[in-house]
Amino acid sequence: MTYDIGWDLYRSFLGVLREGSLSGAARRLGVAQPTIGRHIAALEEALGVALFTRSQSGLLPTDAASRLVHYAESMEAAAAALERVASSQGPGMRGTVRVTASDVIGVEVLPAIIAGLREQHPDLRVELALTNKIQDLLRREADIAVRMTRPRQVSLVARRVGTIELGLHATRRYLERQGTPRQTGDLARHALIGFDEGTAFVREAAKSFPDFQRDAFAISTDSDLAQLALIRAGAGIGICQVGLAKRDAALVRLFPDQFSLKMEIWVSMHEDLRNSPCCRITFDALAEGLRFHTDPP
Repeated sequence: MTYDIGWDLYRSFLGVLREGSLSGAARRLGVAQPTIGRHIAALEEALGVALFTRSQSGLLPTDAASRLVHYAESMEAAAAALERVASSQGPGMRGTVRVTASDVIGVEVLPAIIAGLREQHPDLRVELALTNKIQDLLRREADIAVRMTRPRQVSLVARRVGTIELGLHATRRYLERQGTPRQTGDLARHALIGFDEGTAFVREAAKSFPDFQRDAFAISTDSDLAQLALIRAGAGIGICQVGLAKRDAALVRLFPDQFSLKMEIWVSMHEDLRNSPCCRITFDALAEGLRFHTDPP
């Protein structure tokens, strides 16, 4: 095996893996198709294994390729982090900061915070990655994370911003059409909107509110943003952040005394980034802006 393997070969490997063809990888990466082919051949020779097999649907990864993906993606994240750190050097508040957050927070709350941050620092670039997957700050998949769980890694700087309350909501139009449930047992006659997968959140909700069970959901989706959109469209009754619902006059909260879930909200980043002016100013702006979205202590 050859150990001196350049990053470009792994970059092409990931491109083919994601696109399923040399031509697709070439378009994605902005290089010539023959170059991608040479990179894959060189990587296979250096590693001593076959990475792809041809099929009617394109190039399929071998078992060896599947085992390499995690490590290649770690290299990709490290290379991106290196570029972001390098771009932030020099005078002034300039550079790129990658922020990851959940779908709802990223769409409903962060845009206004980021807009205000950019007004003060127009040379600052922000990459906003919306996902409920916990992107690994230690592997530099993101610089700053906004999450609803406390980070456990000791190498992270974390700040607890506050708590967010969740409750059951529906539109006035839906309740006028279907009737307002007066007791929890009435929910059996309503369209409930919930999660498709039996997540820890659903299990916790079931403990607090036995009538809100996965089997009772008329509409299921694993997207928090889709759930919120379904509630706002009048499709049924579902879980919504209380603070968001208060901003929408069309939404009505149901059973506030019986159904109330609290989530902590945290902002975290790798401790190595504390000396980065761009990351520090973004971290502080997110923490301060999110504080106004949380419940009073």
